[in-house]
Amino acid sequence: MAKYVAAIDQGTTSTRCMIFNHAGESVGLHQMEHEQIFPKPGWVEHDPMEIWARTQDVIKGAMQKVGITAKDIAAVGITNQRETTVIWDKNTGKPYHNALVWQDTRNDKVVAELAANGGQDRFRAQVGLPLATYFSGLKVKWLLDNIPGIREAAERGDAIFGNIDTWVIWNLTGGVNGGAHVTDVTNASRTMLMNLEGTSWNADIAKTMGVPMSMLPQIRPSSDPTAYGYTLDDGPFGGRIPVCGDLGDQQAATVGQACFSPGEAKNTYGTGCFMILNTGTEIVPSKNGLLTTVCYKFGNEATVYALEGSIAITGALVQWLRDNLKLIENSTDVENLAKTVDDNGGIYFVPAFSGLYAPYWKDSARGVIAGLTRYVNRGHFARATLEATAYQTREVLDAMNADSGVPLTALKVDGGMVYNNLLMQFQADVLGVPVVRPKVAETTALGAAYAAGLAVGFWKNTDEMRANWGVDKTWEPSADEAARTTLFAMWKKAVTRSFDWVE
Repeated sequence: MAKYVAAIDQGTTSTRCMIFNHAGESVGLHQMEHEQIFPKPGWVEHDPMEIWARTQDVIKGAMQKVGITAKDIAAVGITNQRETTVIWDKNTGKPYHNALVWQDTRNDKVVAELAANGGQDRFRAQVGLPLATYFSGLKVKWLLDNIPGIREAAERGDAIFGNIDTWVIWNLTGGVNGGAHVTDVTNASRTMLMNLEGTSWNADIAKTMGVPMSMLPQIRPSSDPTAYGYTLDDGPFGGRIPVCGDLGDQQAATVGQACFSPGEAKNTYGTGCFMILNTGTEIVPSKNGLLTTVCYKFGNEATVYALEGSIAITGALVQWLRDNLKLIENSTDVENLAKTVDDNGGIYFVPAFSGLYAPYWKDSARGVIAGLTRYVNRGHFARATLEATAYQTREVLDAMNADSGVPLTALKVDGGMVYNNLLMQFQADVLGVPVVRPKVAETTALGAAYAAGLAVGFWKNTDEMRANWGVDKTWEPSADEAARTTLFAMWKKAVTRSFDWVE
Protein backbone atom coordinates (compact mmCIF):
# COMPACT_ATOMS: atom_id res chain seq x y z
CA MET A 1 0.00 0.00 0.00
CA ALA A 2 1.24 3.48 -0.89
CA LYS A 3 2.59 5.28 2.18
CA TYR A 4 3.19 8.78 0.80
CA VAL A 5 1.76 11.66 -1.20
CA ALA A 6 3.95 13.81 -3.44
CA ALA A 7 3.56 17.57 -3.85
CA ILE A 8 5.11 19.71 -6.57
CA ASP A 9 5.46 23.29 -5.36
CA GLN A 10 6.28 25.49 -8.36
CA GLY A 11 7.06 28.91 -6.88
CA THR A 12 8.22 32.27 -8.18
CA THR A 13 11.92 31.68 -7.59
CA SER A 14 12.22 27.90 -7.30
CA THR A 15 10.54 24.53 -7.77
CA ARG A 16 10.49 21.75 -5.23
CA CYS A 17 9.06 18.31 -4.77
CA MET A 18 8.15 17.25 -1.24
CA ILE A 19 7.10 13.80 -0.05
CA PHE A 20 4.65 13.67 2.89
CA ASN A 21 3.53 10.85 5.17
CA HIS A 22 0.08 10.46 6.74
CA ALA A 23 1.07 12.61 9.74
CA GLY A 24 1.64 15.53 7.37
CA GLU A 25 5.41 15.38 7.91
CA SER A 26 7.89 15.96 5.11
CA VAL A 27 10.09 12.89 4.73
CA GLY A 28 12.14 14.34 1.90
CA LEU A 29 12.42 17.19 -0.57
CA HIS A 30 14.49 18.45 -3.46
CA GLN A 31 14.49 22.09 -4.57
CA MET A 32 16.05 24.05 -7.45
CA GLU A 33 15.94 27.73 -8.41
CA HIS A 34 15.19 29.01 -11.92
CA GLU A 35 16.23 32.18 -13.72
CA GLN A 36 14.48 35.50 -13.15
CA ILE A 37 14.39 37.38 -16.47
CA PHE A 38 14.02 41.18 -16.50
CA PRO A 39 13.98 42.40 -20.14
CA LYS A 40 12.88 45.96 -19.22
CA PRO A 41 11.88 47.87 -16.07
CA GLY A 42 8.58 46.38 -14.82
CA TRP A 43 8.90 43.30 -17.06
CA VAL A 44 9.40 39.93 -15.31
CA GLU A 45 9.59 36.62 -17.18
CA HIS A 46 10.30 32.93 -16.61
CA ASP A 47 11.25 30.28 -19.16
CA PRO A 48 8.48 27.63 -19.04
CA MET A 49 10.79 24.99 -20.50
CA GLU A 50 13.31 25.62 -17.73
CA ILE A 51 10.51 25.33 -15.16
CA TRP A 52 9.40 21.99 -16.63
CA ALA A 53 13.01 20.75 -16.65
CA ARG A 54 13.45 21.78 -13.00
CA THR A 55 10.14 20.09 -12.13
CA GLN A 56 11.37 16.79 -13.54
CA ASP A 57 14.71 17.13 -11.76
CA VAL A 58 13.22 17.84 -8.32
CA ILE A 59 10.76 14.95 -8.62
CA LYS A 60 13.59 12.52 -9.33
CA GLY A 61 15.77 14.10 -6.64
CA ALA A 62 13.11 13.87 -3.91
CA MET A 63 12.27 10.26 -4.74
CA GLN A 64 15.94 9.28 -4.70
CA LYS A 65 16.50 10.96 -1.33
CA VAL A 66 13.57 9.09 0.22
CA GLY A 67 14.40 5.88 -1.63
CA ILE A 68 10.93 5.25 -3.07
CA THR A 69 9.30 4.36 -6.39
CA ALA A 70 5.98 5.32 -7.96
CA LYS A 71 4.31 2.38 -6.18
CA ASP A 72 4.94 4.10 -2.82
CA ILE A 73 3.07 7.27 -3.83
CA ALA A 74 -0.73 7.37 -3.53
CA ALA A 75 -1.31 10.64 -5.39
CA VAL A 76 0.34 13.78 -6.74
CA GLY A 77 -0.71 17.35 -5.93
CA ILE A 78 0.39 20.57 -7.62
CA THR A 79 0.67 24.07 -6.19
CA ASN A 80 1.96 27.03 -8.11
CA GLN A 81 2.82 30.70 -8.38
CA ARG A 82 -0.55 32.12 -9.39
CA GLU A 83 -1.31 34.48 -12.31
CA THR A 84 1.98 33.67 -14.08
CA THR A 85 0.87 33.19 -17.67
CA VAL A 86 1.99 30.67 -20.30
CA ILE A 87 0.67 30.26 -23.86
CA TRP A 88 1.97 27.24 -25.78
CA ASP A 89 1.39 25.17 -28.91
CA LYS A 90 -0.61 22.06 -28.00
CA ASN A 91 0.88 20.20 -30.99
CA THR A 92 4.57 20.82 -30.25
CA GLY A 93 4.52 21.59 -26.53
CA LYS A 94 6.63 24.70 -27.12
CA PRO A 95 5.73 28.06 -25.53
CA TYR A 96 5.17 30.96 -27.92
CA HIS A 97 6.89 33.32 -25.45
CA ASN A 98 8.40 33.31 -21.99
CA ALA A 99 5.89 33.18 -19.15
CA LEU A 100 4.73 36.60 -17.95
CA VAL A 101 5.21 36.49 -14.18
CA TRP A 102 2.51 37.75 -11.81
CA GLN A 103 4.74 40.72 -10.91
CA ASP A 104 5.01 41.83 -14.57
CA THR A 105 3.41 45.23 -15.27
CA ARG A 106 3.80 45.55 -19.07
CA ASN A 107 0.01 45.24 -19.51
CA ASP A 108 -0.67 48.54 -17.72
CA LYS A 109 -2.11 50.05 -20.91
CA VAL A 110 -4.48 47.06 -21.23
CA VAL A 111 -5.70 47.81 -17.70
CA ALA A 112 -6.18 51.51 -18.52
CA GLU A 113 -8.09 50.74 -21.73
CA LEU A 114 -10.49 48.35 -20.00
CA ALA A 115 -10.93 50.68 -17.00
CA ALA A 116 -11.82 53.60 -19.29
CA ASN A 117 -15.28 52.04 -19.63
CA GLY A 118 -16.59 51.09 -16.18
CA GLY A 119 -13.60 51.92 -13.98
CA GLN A 120 -11.22 49.70 -12.04
CA ASP A 121 -14.11 47.63 -10.62
CA ARG A 122 -15.69 46.98 -14.02
CA PHE A 123 -15.75 43.19 -13.59
CA ARG A 124 -15.45 42.95 -9.79
CA ALA A 125 -19.06 41.91 -9.18
CA GLN A 126 -18.58 38.79 -11.34
CA VAL A 127 -14.96 37.86 -10.65
CA GLY A 128 -14.14 39.50 -7.28
CA LEU A 129 -11.07 41.30 -8.66
CA PRO A 130 -10.20 44.88 -9.61
CA LEU A 131 -8.60 45.62 -12.97
CA ALA A 132 -4.86 45.37 -12.27
CA THR A 133 -1.74 44.19 -14.08
CA TYR A 134 -1.60 41.24 -11.64
CA PHE A 135 -4.21 38.94 -13.19
CA SER A 136 -3.48 36.43 -15.94
CA GLY A 137 -6.40 37.15 -18.31
CA LEU A 138 -4.96 40.64 -18.83
CA LYS A 139 -1.52 39.13 -19.49
CA VAL A 140 -3.07 36.78 -22.08
CA LYS A 141 -4.58 39.80 -23.84
CA TRP A 142 -1.19 41.52 -23.95
CA LEU A 143 0.46 38.43 -25.47
CA LEU A 144 -2.32 38.03 -28.05
CA ASP A 145 -2.09 41.70 -29.02
CA ASN A 146 1.70 42.06 -29.05
CA ILE A 147 3.47 38.81 -29.96
CA PRO A 148 3.21 37.98 -33.69
CA GLY A 149 1.47 34.73 -34.55
CA ILE A 150 -0.14 33.95 -31.20
CA ARG A 151 -3.61 35.33 -32.00
CA GLU A 152 -3.71 33.46 -35.31
CA ALA A 153 -2.62 30.25 -33.55
CA ALA A 154 -5.28 30.77 -30.88
CA GLU A 155 -8.00 31.27 -33.48
CA ARG A 156 -6.86 28.06 -35.23
CA GLY A 157 -7.16 26.26 -31.87
CA ASP A 158 -3.42 25.50 -31.62
CA ALA A 159 -2.47 27.97 -28.89
CA ILE A 160 -3.62 27.11 -25.37
CA PHE A 161 -3.23 29.01 -22.12
CA GLY A 162 -2.60 28.15 -18.53
CA ASN A 163 -1.24 29.39 -15.26
CA ILE A 164 1.81 27.36 -14.21
CA ASP A 165 -0.35 24.63 -12.63
CA THR A 166 -1.92 23.94 -16.03
CA TRP A 167 1.47 23.88 -17.75
CA VAL A 168 2.93 21.41 -15.22
CA ILE A 169 -0.14 19.12 -15.18
CA TRP A 170 -0.32 19.08 -19.01
CA ASN A 171 3.32 18.01 -19.22
CA LEU A 172 3.08 15.51 -16.33
CA THR A 173 0.07 13.73 -17.84
CA GLY A 174 1.33 13.31 -21.39
CA GLY A 175 1.92 16.71 -22.98
CA VAL A 176 1.40 16.51 -26.75
CA ASN A 177 0.25 12.90 -26.28
CA GLY A 178 -3.05 13.60 -24.55
CA GLY A 179 -1.92 15.76 -21.62
CA ALA A 180 -4.79 17.06 -19.48
CA HIS A 181 -5.50 20.76 -20.18
CA VAL A 182 -7.06 21.60 -16.81
CA THR A 183 -6.91 24.03 -13.94
CA ASP A 184 -8.63 24.15 -10.57
CA VAL A 185 -11.15 26.69 -9.26
CA THR A 186 -8.53 28.59 -7.23
CA ASN A 187 -6.23 29.20 -10.17
CA ALA A 188 -9.14 29.95 -12.48
CA SER A 189 -10.34 32.58 -10.00
CA ARG A 190 -7.06 34.48 -10.58
CA THR A 191 -7.49 34.90 -14.33
CA MET A 192 -10.28 37.54 -14.14
CA LEU A 193 -12.20 35.30 -16.53
CA MET A 194 -14.09 33.04 -14.07
CA ASN A 195 -17.47 33.75 -12.49
CA LEU A 196 -17.19 33.37 -8.71
CA GLU A 197 -20.83 32.25 -8.66
CA GLY A 198 -20.89 28.82 -10.30
CA THR A 199 -17.10 28.75 -10.99
CA SER A 200 -17.45 28.75 -14.80
CA TRP A 201 -15.68 30.79 -17.47
CA ASN A 202 -17.35 34.11 -18.27
CA ALA A 203 -17.69 34.20 -22.06
CA ASP A 204 -18.65 37.89 -22.11
CA ILE A 205 -15.51 39.00 -20.23
CA ALA A 206 -13.36 36.74 -22.40
CA LYS A 207 -14.89 38.32 -25.50
CA THR A 208 -14.31 41.83 -24.12
CA MET A 209 -10.66 40.96 -23.54
CA GLY A 210 -10.37 39.28 -26.94
CA VAL A 211 -9.44 35.91 -25.43
CA PRO A 212 -10.78 32.91 -27.45
CA MET A 213 -12.61 30.43 -25.19
CA SER A 214 -10.79 27.56 -26.94
CA MET A 215 -7.57 28.64 -25.19
CA LEU A 216 -8.94 28.13 -21.70
CA PRO A 217 -8.39 24.96 -19.65
CA GLN A 218 -11.23 22.94 -18.15
CA ILE A 219 -12.03 24.05 -14.57
CA ARG A 220 -11.92 21.19 -12.04
CA PRO A 221 -12.14 20.83 -8.24
CA SER A 222 -8.99 21.47 -6.19
CA SER A 223 -9.26 17.90 -4.91
CA ASP A 224 -10.65 15.68 -7.65
CA PRO A 225 -11.43 11.98 -7.01
CA THR A 226 -11.78 11.40 -10.78
CA ALA A 227 -8.15 12.63 -11.28
CA TYR A 228 -7.05 15.15 -13.90
CA GLY A 229 -4.80 12.51 -15.42
CA TYR A 230 -1.97 10.11 -14.57
CA THR A 231 1.80 10.37 -14.56
CA LEU A 232 3.61 8.28 -17.16
CA ASP A 233 5.79 5.19 -16.88
CA ASP A 234 8.53 7.03 -18.79
CA GLY A 235 7.97 10.31 -16.90
CA PRO A 236 9.89 11.67 -13.90
CA PHE A 237 7.90 9.59 -11.37
CA GLY A 238 8.66 6.41 -13.32
CA GLY A 239 5.13 5.04 -13.00
CA ARG A 240 1.42 5.68 -13.14
CA ILE A 241 0.12 7.87 -10.27
CA PRO A 242 -3.13 9.89 -10.20
CA VAL A 243 -2.63 13.66 -10.40
CA CYS A 244 -5.67 14.82 -8.45
CA GLY A 245 -4.80 17.88 -6.34
CA ASP A 246 -4.30 21.42 -7.61
CA LEU A 247 -4.30 24.69 -5.65
CA GLY A 248 -2.81 28.13 -6.21
CA ASP A 249 0.03 28.56 -3.74
CA GLN A 250 -1.78 30.82 -1.29
CA GLN A 251 -4.90 28.68 -1.19
CA ALA A 252 -2.65 25.64 -0.76
CA ALA A 253 -1.04 27.26 2.28
CA THR A 254 -4.52 27.94 3.69
CA VAL A 255 -5.37 24.24 3.33
CA GLY A 256 -1.95 23.27 4.75
CA GLN A 257 -2.66 25.50 7.77
CA ALA A 258 -5.98 23.63 8.24
CA CYS A 259 -7.99 26.86 7.97
CA PHE A 260 -11.16 24.94 7.18
CA SER A 261 -13.60 27.01 9.26
CA PRO A 262 -15.00 30.44 8.35
CA GLY A 263 -13.03 33.16 10.16
CA GLU A 264 -9.71 31.27 10.17
CA ALA A 265 -6.84 33.10 8.47
CA LYS A 266 -3.19 32.63 7.54
CA ASN A 267 -0.39 34.80 6.19
CA THR A 268 2.32 33.40 3.93
CA TYR A 269 5.69 35.18 3.85
CA GLY A 270 7.31 34.37 0.52
CA THR A 271 8.35 36.44 -2.50
CA GLY A 272 5.27 38.48 -1.63
CA CYS A 273 2.91 38.26 1.33
CA PHE A 274 -0.57 36.85 1.06
CA MET A 275 -3.19 36.79 3.78
CA ILE A 276 -6.30 34.67 3.26
CA LEU A 277 -9.45 34.58 5.42
CA ASN A 278 -11.84 31.66 4.94
CA THR A 279 -15.39 33.04 4.48
CA GLY A 280 -17.06 29.64 4.01
CA THR A 281 -19.56 29.13 1.20
CA GLU A 282 -20.42 32.85 1.24
CA ILE A 283 -19.01 35.20 -1.41
CA VAL A 284 -18.05 38.35 0.54
CA PRO A 285 -17.52 41.45 -1.62
CA SER A 286 -14.71 43.67 -0.33
CA LYS A 287 -15.23 47.36 0.38
CA ASN A 288 -11.63 47.83 1.59
CA GLY A 289 -9.34 46.86 -1.27
CA LEU A 290 -9.20 43.08 -0.76
CA LEU A 291 -9.79 40.38 -3.35
CA THR A 292 -12.78 38.05 -3.21
CA THR A 293 -11.49 34.71 -4.37
CA VAL A 294 -11.98 30.93 -4.20
CA CYS A 295 -10.38 29.23 -1.19
CA TYR A 296 -10.81 25.61 -2.36
CA LYS A 297 -13.28 23.04 -3.65
CA PHE A 298 -13.03 19.43 -2.49
CA GLY A 299 -14.71 16.96 -4.84
CA ASN A 300 -18.47 17.46 -5.06
CA GLU A 301 -18.65 19.58 -1.89
CA ALA A 302 -19.69 23.23 -2.10
CA THR A 303 -17.06 25.75 -3.16
CA VAL A 304 -15.41 27.56 -0.23
CA TYR A 305 -14.56 31.25 -0.74
CA ALA A 306 -12.10 33.67 0.86
CA LEU A 307 -11.01 37.27 1.22
CA GLU A 308 -7.39 37.83 0.28
CA GLY A 309 -4.90 40.62 0.78
CA SER A 310 -2.04 40.39 -1.72
CA ILE A 311 1.29 42.17 -1.17
CA ALA A 312 3.69 42.06 -4.12
CA ILE A 313 7.10 42.49 -2.50
CA THR A 314 8.26 41.13 0.88
CA GLY A 315 10.84 38.32 0.63
CA ALA A 316 11.75 39.68 -2.81
CA LEU A 317 12.91 42.87 -1.06
CA VAL A 318 15.46 40.85 0.92
CA GLN A 319 16.62 39.27 -2.36
CA TRP A 320 16.94 42.78 -3.81
CA LEU A 321 19.21 43.80 -0.93
CA ARG A 322 21.28 40.68 -1.66
CA ASP A 323 21.40 40.68 -5.47
CA ASN A 324 21.07 44.34 -6.49
CA LEU A 325 22.61 46.29 -3.61
CA LYS A 326 24.99 43.52 -2.40
CA LEU A 327 24.33 44.55 1.23
CA ILE A 328 24.14 40.90 2.33
CA GLU A 329 25.63 37.67 0.98
CA ASN A 330 22.71 35.36 1.84
CA SER A 331 19.04 36.14 2.46
CA THR A 332 19.31 34.73 5.97
CA ASP A 333 21.95 37.39 6.81
CA VAL A 334 19.33 40.13 6.88
CA GLU A 335 18.25 39.38 10.46
CA ASN A 336 21.76 39.66 11.92
CA LEU A 337 22.38 42.88 9.98
CA ALA A 338 19.08 44.32 11.23
CA LYS A 339 20.04 43.41 14.80
CA THR A 340 23.09 45.69 14.63
CA VAL A 341 20.73 48.65 15.18
CA ASP A 342 17.99 49.30 17.73
CA ASP A 343 15.46 50.76 15.31
CA ASN A 344 14.98 51.80 11.68
CA GLY A 345 16.90 55.06 12.06
CA GLY A 346 13.85 56.97 10.86
CA ILE A 347 13.66 55.38 7.39
CA TYR A 348 10.69 53.65 5.80
CA PHE A 349 11.02 51.42 2.76
CA VAL A 350 7.89 51.19 0.55
CA PRO A 351 8.69 48.42 -1.98
CA ALA A 352 6.18 49.35 -4.69
CA PHE A 353 8.42 47.86 -7.39
CA SER A 354 5.39 46.56 -9.30
CA GLY A 355 2.96 49.17 -8.02
CA LEU A 356 0.97 48.70 -4.82
CA TYR A 357 -1.37 45.74 -4.37
CA ALA A 358 -3.83 45.42 -1.46
CA PRO A 359 -5.38 47.54 -0.14
CA TYR A 360 -4.42 50.34 -2.58
CA TRP A 361 -4.29 48.75 -6.08
CA LYS A 362 -2.20 51.54 -7.59
CA ASP A 363 -0.28 50.34 -10.65
CA SER A 364 1.31 53.80 -10.97
CA ALA A 365 3.09 53.65 -7.58
CA ARG A 366 6.81 52.91 -7.41
CA GLY A 367 9.20 52.15 -4.57
CA VAL A 368 10.46 54.85 -2.23
CA ILE A 369 12.78 55.10 0.75
CA ALA A 370 11.60 57.97 2.95
CA GLY A 371 13.33 59.66 5.89
CA LEU A 372 16.97 59.30 4.82
CA THR A 373 19.61 61.21 6.82
CA ARG A 374 23.40 60.92 7.17
CA TYR A 375 22.77 58.86 10.32
CA VAL A 376 21.38 55.89 8.35
CA ASN A 377 23.60 52.84 7.78
CA ARG A 378 23.35 49.29 6.35
CA GLY A 379 21.70 48.00 9.51
CA HIS A 380 18.88 50.53 9.21
CA PHE A 381 18.30 49.45 5.60
CA ALA A 382 17.99 45.82 6.74
CA ARG A 383 15.69 46.76 9.61
CA ALA A 384 13.45 48.92 7.39
CA THR A 385 13.27 46.05 4.88
CA LEU A 386 11.89 43.66 7.50
CA GLU A 387 9.57 46.28 8.98
CA ALA A 388 8.06 46.95 5.53
CA THR A 389 6.75 43.37 5.51
CA ALA A 390 5.12 43.79 8.93
CA TYR A 391 3.54 47.15 8.09
CA GLN A 392 2.10 45.90 4.80
CA THR A 393 0.61 42.90 6.61
CA ARG A 394 -1.00 45.25 9.17
CA GLU A 395 -2.65 47.24 6.37
CA VAL A 396 -4.15 44.07 4.93
CA LEU A 397 -5.30 42.83 8.34
CA ASP A 398 -7.04 46.14 9.05
CA ALA A 399 -8.91 45.82 5.74
CA MET A 400 -9.81 42.21 6.50
CA ASN A 401 -11.19 43.11 9.93
CA ALA A 402 -13.29 45.88 8.35
CA ASP A 403 -14.67 43.62 5.58
CA SER A 404 -15.39 40.59 7.73
CA GLY A 405 -16.51 42.40 10.87
CA VAL A 406 -14.62 39.77 12.87
CA PRO A 407 -11.40 41.00 14.53
CA LEU A 408 -8.62 38.46 14.17
CA THR A 409 -7.39 37.12 17.52
CA ALA A 410 -4.23 35.37 16.26
CA LEU A 411 -2.42 35.05 12.94
CA LYS A 412 -1.15 31.70 11.62
CA VAL A 413 2.01 32.25 9.58
CA ASP A 414 4.10 30.20 7.16
CA GLY A 415 6.72 30.55 4.43
CA GLY A 416 10.45 31.14 4.41
CA MET A 417 10.50 34.39 6.41
CA VAL A 418 8.78 32.93 9.49
CA TYR A 419 12.16 31.70 10.79
CA ASN A 420 13.23 35.34 11.14
CA ASN A 421 12.57 35.93 14.84
CA LEU A 422 13.11 39.68 14.66
CA LEU A 423 10.50 40.02 11.92
CA MET A 424 7.96 37.76 13.64
CA GLN A 425 8.25 39.62 16.94
CA PHE A 426 7.89 42.96 15.20
CA GLN A 427 4.90 41.55 13.30
CA ALA A 428 3.17 40.67 16.58
CA ASP A 429 4.00 44.14 17.93
CA VAL A 430 2.56 45.93 14.88
CA LEU A 431 -0.60 43.79 14.81
CA GLY A 432 -1.22 43.62 18.55
CA VAL A 433 -2.16 39.93 18.29
CA PRO A 434 -0.13 36.71 18.74
CA VAL A 435 1.69 35.35 15.67
CA VAL A 436 1.71 31.53 15.50
CA ARG A 437 4.09 29.34 13.48
CA PRO A 438 3.06 25.70 12.93
CA LYS A 439 5.38 22.69 13.23
CA VAL A 440 5.30 22.27 9.44
CA ALA A 441 5.99 25.79 8.16
CA GLU A 442 6.14 24.74 4.48
CA THR A 443 2.37 24.57 4.37
CA THR A 444 2.05 25.39 0.65
CA ALA A 445 3.36 22.01 -0.45
CA LEU A 446 1.48 20.31 2.40
CA GLY A 447 -1.81 21.84 1.19
CA ALA A 448 -1.25 20.43 -2.30
CA ALA A 449 -0.50 17.03 -0.76
CA TYR A 450 -3.67 17.23 1.34
CA ALA A 451 -5.80 18.03 -1.72
CA ALA A 452 -4.37 15.07 -3.65
CA GLY A 453 -4.45 12.68 -0.69
CA LEU A 454 -8.05 13.56 0.16
CA ALA A 455 -9.08 12.70 -3.41
CA VAL A 456 -7.80 9.13 -3.11
CA GLY A 457 -8.77 8.53 0.54
CA PHE A 458 -5.20 8.76 1.88
CA TRP A 459 -6.72 11.28 4.31
CA LYS A 460 -10.39 10.53 4.95
CA ASN A 461 -11.55 14.06 5.84
CA THR A 462 -10.46 17.52 6.96
CA ASP A 463 -10.55 16.41 10.61
CA GLU A 464 -7.58 14.11 9.96
CA MET A 465 -5.67 17.01 8.42
CA ARG A 466 -6.57 19.36 11.25
CA ALA A 467 -5.28 16.78 13.76
CA ASN A 468 -1.85 17.00 12.08
CA TRP A 469 -1.55 20.75 12.76
CA GLY A 470 0.51 21.76 15.79
CA VAL A 471 2.13 24.92 17.18
CA ASP A 472 5.89 25.28 16.88
CA LYS A 473 6.30 28.84 18.24
CA THR A 474 4.14 31.81 19.27
CA TRP A 475 5.23 35.46 19.40
CA GLU A 476 3.20 37.61 21.79
CA PRO A 477 2.91 41.38 21.17
CA SER A 478 5.01 43.53 23.48
CA ALA A 479 3.44 46.04 25.87
CA ASP A 480 5.09 48.96 24.03
CA GLU A 481 2.46 50.29 21.62
CA ALA A 482 4.82 52.44 19.51
CA ALA A 483 5.01 49.90 16.68
CA ARG A 484 1.24 49.79 16.20
CA THR A 485 0.69 53.54 16.66
CA THR A 486 3.51 56.04 16.04
CA LEU A 487 5.68 53.92 13.73
CA PHE A 488 2.70 52.62 11.76
CA ALA A 489 1.43 56.19 11.26
CA MET A 490 4.83 57.15 9.79
CA TRP A 491 4.67 54.12 7.49
CA LYS A 492 1.26 55.23 6.20
CA LYS A 493 2.77 58.67 5.50
CA ALA A 494 5.66 57.08 3.58
CA VAL A 495 3.24 55.00 1.45
CA THR A 496 1.56 58.16 0.15
CA ARG A 497 4.95 59.31 -1.20
CA SER A 498 4.96 56.34 -3.62
CA PHE A 499 1.62 57.21 -5.26
CA ASP A 500 1.31 58.26 -8.93
CA TRP A 501 5.05 58.09 -9.67
CA VAL A 502 4.43 56.73 -13.19
CA GLU A 503 2.45 59.12 -15.37
